[in-house]
Amino acid sequence: MKSKRNERQGGETKHEGKPVSASQSEMTEIVLPAQTNPLGKLLGGHVMHLVDMAAAMAAHRHSGSYVVTASVDYIDFRNPVNLGEIVILKSQVNRVFHTSLEVGVEVYSENVLTGEKKHTTSAFVTFVAIDEHTRLPKPVPPLIVKTEQEKQRFDEAGKRRKVRLALRYGKK
Repeated sequence: MKSKRNERQGGETKHEGKPVSASQSEMTEIVLPAQTNPLGKLLGGHVMHLVDMAAAMAAHRHSGSYVVTASVDYIDFRNPVNLGEIVILKSQVNRVFHTSLEVGVEVYSENVLTGEKKHTTSAFVTFVAIDEHTRLPKPVPPLIVKTEQEKQRFDEAGKRRKVRLALRYGKK
């Protein structure tokens, strides 16, 4: 019996690809006093936690499996997020490798009184898909890129991976 999602071919499971739009995720949260520093700014560690959560949602949606964070290649804090503002996180899969995938996250703040929005943070997070029974890495469905922006993100993710692996294994 053939599944729409998986087919057995030569002993391997072949996955049907998914478009970038299938993984896109968005989450919002209001900044409360317990999440801020003495200056009333959202703690950087809390931003990193939110980035990991938003990125994991996109990775789960694309892979259809459990995922674990393998790496954060880059996180850039551009503007602070103030107490009482809304923080908005947008994530999507940039590229799929074999068992891993890179997710890009953009973070914005929104002033509830003025409606002003600012780009506050960007990050790239790599996840590994995990089989629910064996707890071992498992193949991820391919990513279908359609737009020029998606193709650019796909290419840039490949370059980041090359650098990350070179740094990890001491190869140039």
